[in-house]
Amino acid sequence: MTDTNDGVTAGGEGGMPWVTGTAEAPGYPAAYAERYRAAGYWRGETFGRMLRERATAHPDRVAIVDPGPAADGSTTRRWTYGELDGRADRMAAGLLALGIGKGDRVVVQLPNVAEFFEVVFALFRVGALPVFALPAHRDSEIRHFCAFTEAAAYVIPDVAGGYDHRELATRVRADVPTLRHVLVAGDPGPHTALADVPAEPGRPFDGPEPHDLAFLQLSGGSTGVPKLIPRTHDDYIYSLRGSNEICRVDEHSVYLCALPAAHNFPLSSPGTLGALHAGARVVLAPRPSPDVAFPLIEREGVTITGLVPPLALVWTEAAANTPHDLSSLDVLLVGGAKFSEEAARRVRPALGCTLQQVFGMAEGLVNYTRLDDPEEIIVGTQGRPISPDDEIRVVDDEDRDLPVGETGHLLTRGPYTIRGYWRAPEHNATSFTPDGFYRTGDVVRLTEDGYLVVEGRAKDQINRGGEKVAAEEIENHILAHPSVHDAAVVSMPDPYLGERTCAYVVLRDGAEPVRSGALKKFIRGRGLADYKVPDRVEFTDAFPQTGVGKVSKKDLRAAIAAELAAKTR
Repeated sequence: MTDTNDGVTAGGEGGMPWVTGTAEAPGYPAAYAERYRAAGYWRGETFGRMLRERATAHPDRVAIVDPGPAADGSTTRRWTYGELDGRADRMAAGLLALGIGKGDRVVVQLPNVAEFFEVVFALFRVGALPVFALPAHRDSEIRHFCAFTEAAAYVIPDVAGGYDHRELATRVRADVPTLRHVLVAGDPGPHTALADVPAEPGRPFDGPEPHDLAFLQLSGGSTGVPKLIPRTHDDYIYSLRGSNEICRVDEHSVYLCALPAAHNFPLSSPGTLGALHAGARVVLAPRPSPDVAFPLIEREGVTITGLVPPLALVWTEAAANTPHDLSSLDVLLVGGAKFSEEAARRVRPALGCTLQQVFGMAEGLVNYTRLDDPEEIIVGTQGRPISPDDEIRVVDDEDRDLPVGETGHLLTRGPYTIRGYWRAPEHNATSFTPDGFYRTGDVVRLTEDGYLVVEGRAKDQINRGGEKVAAEEIENHILAHPSVHDAAVVSMPDPYLGERTCAYVVLRDGAEPVRSGALKKFIRGRGLADYKVPDRVEFTDAFPQTGVGKVSKKDLRAAIAAELAAKTR
């Protein structure tokens, strides 16, 4: 392949040059890039051009619905594709006037509001890189993102969820010398109002190329500060097209963004960007709770949405008593963590829609159950990959490939899976194999039909005196108890076995009370080996959560370790 791009670095597999990438963000070797283009995965699209094409084709079609703070719809904003495109142009011109241009990093921490899309498409258009922070991030994470990326700007709401982001921005700006601008959606306080930034474009934008980086996403790792994931226009847009085809998203679809908009799952699986790629309508939910989401489903005719497992459980229980008509909802995607089989079986009877399990990662690989799959596949697996060129390996601790059906570590590479984290050469040396496979950290088994069954994360596999216990397996059995709403199994330190198991359990509202001994007896009665029965059961009203609403097992492990340590003092 003779194509050479600006910023190409040498040193790909077998001496092949990287054709998409820089020293900061390793790219794809030339042979693979050529293969992915020839297969039609990479079609030379950028996000800025994508929006322009949709706006040109149907300028008056509604693109974004932002209900605002009023539940009755009185504050709802509806932006058409033409309006969103025009707003992105004017915001892009304003950003350029502030000195923010191609290659600059901008940390974006906005809730589910229309301005999120105005800002990110403006950044896409000029070639600046959004760094997607979540609404729950605070000083430690934001300071790290701004300093590590040498961010030129930070985009925030004024107050969200009772928290004043302007005060956080003032503290961070004092510590990060590159941070020239803080742009605020709402009352700016001592900063700059986002509404004052747009300007009329004076010339065409010198935007990015399809192989250029589009944004930096956060890793889903459970320890330390998240790593940054570099995604290109070409690779990410392919994942949107593939997701739309599998999830049957077209111009008639209405996607409800219930999870934080900046998270990879509601961004791309098929998410808001997938919906906009299809020319569909995106409805933003300020909160994912049934009292907010169910009225929006009824009022806007929502056809598809995505939730993490704890929220899916809440929705299935709330649906029985809701006065709202949810009949427009065709598909509920559940991902972000494994959805247990027992919980998965509750979706169709409760919500009247098809469950579609999605198992993926911001680093790339995404798997879906198909809408026409048999029910046992839908509830019992986490799907199969988007692409024929998604390469899957299941290996043992020595990287030896395992036979189909055996449980091991998931490795993957493909046309939308990164080849390295941003500015992380030491971490890349352990997270990627020499031939480019990404070590996902997931423990899975592959079925004869090519579907993945997630058994947990490597760190969730509890080593109880040499016997391996998969947390998700035990959670599935606990969830079968009629009094149980949700369960999370974690390791706890033990001086004799090294680790024992602790099950945190949330009971259903109004359910028959159950004691620890009775729950253990129930689990044992399901035919499990004794070593898999939880050593300890802790009942709680709710689980600690990560910024996107997943159960924070890190916090649960820390809580039980602290409790045990206190008792030995």
